[in-house]
Amino acid sequence: MLSLEVIYQAAERIAAYTHRTPILSSSSLDQLFGKRLFLKAEHLQKTGSFKARGAVNAALQLERPRGLLAVSSGNHAQAVAYAAYILKVPALIVMPEDASRFKKAGTRAYGAEIYDRGVTVENREEVAHTLTLETGYSFIHPFNDPRVMAGQGTIALELAAQVPDLDAVLVAVGGGGMISGVAAAMKALAPQVRVIGVEPEVANDAQRSLAAGRRIALEQAPKTVADGVRTLSLGEYPWEVIRERVDEIVSVPEEAILEAQRLLMSRTKQVVEPTGALPLAPLLTGHPLPERLGIVVCGGNWMP
Repeated sequence: MLSLEVIYQAAERIAAYTHRTPILSSSSLDQLFGKRLFLKAEHLQKTGSFKARGAVNAALQLERPRGLLAVSSGNHAQAVAYAAYILKVPALIVMPEDASRFKKAGTRAYGAEIYDRGVTVENREEVAHTLTLETGYSFIHPFNDPRVMAGQGTIALELAAQVPDLDAVLVAVGGGGMISGVAAAMKALAPQVRVIGVEPEVANDAQRSLAAGRRIALEQAPKTVADGVRTLSLGEYPWEVIRERVDEIVSVPEEAILEAQRLLMSRTKQVVEPTGALPLAPLLTGHPLPERLGIVVCGGNWMP
């Protein structure tokens, strides 16, 4: 199980390279939903998403890496490219051919090389494994890595200090790296706070896994506007934390995700990607939630 001590160590390790992101609020959103919403602005994090926390924490624990290699649909790609920039080593990122062009451009802007020829969500890890053997680069997994999970858990350290009386925190779920880190930290600091995961209805493997008590994988990559959660299953390491520490996982329709994105941008004037708006979507579907909610707005790498 991921310990609070390890997450505090991660916070100290990455402090010089990441932001302590602010809490945003909107009285109009509070009035609309009849709740108090505290938006943890990870879209303002380095590289435009929370992924910088985990990637940097993992990279800084490597011993003289020849280079960094990762597999990603976009945000982890930019985070690993940024970590390689910090370490002054090359980065090679395996991305699906149909990944966001905007996110590919952001990854290249940090100096990384992208390998996407013939790459799909289904085969990308196999491609990355082959390239790791060929290059000798150090592979940083986007979620199935305790070092990455600990880095993402630093979100909850900040959130608990910034808003000490939350009733629940809502977190997007893909491979589980973020929600496992957040759950490990939050349940250690404030066990009464409910940790609620949110995923698209078309990609509800985590919801089904939690209900079944075992990991359930999707047969093919889900087609969802929330491109940051297009994973086939939860990671093995995150699952060990999720099944013990996460209270609930909610799934939401695509139209609710897009409406949540529209509301966040129109009411807070912030650029938020669909995955970043995902945790707000349950409020649009009428899902029963307590009053004081932490919403992890996990990414802003999006252009109309």
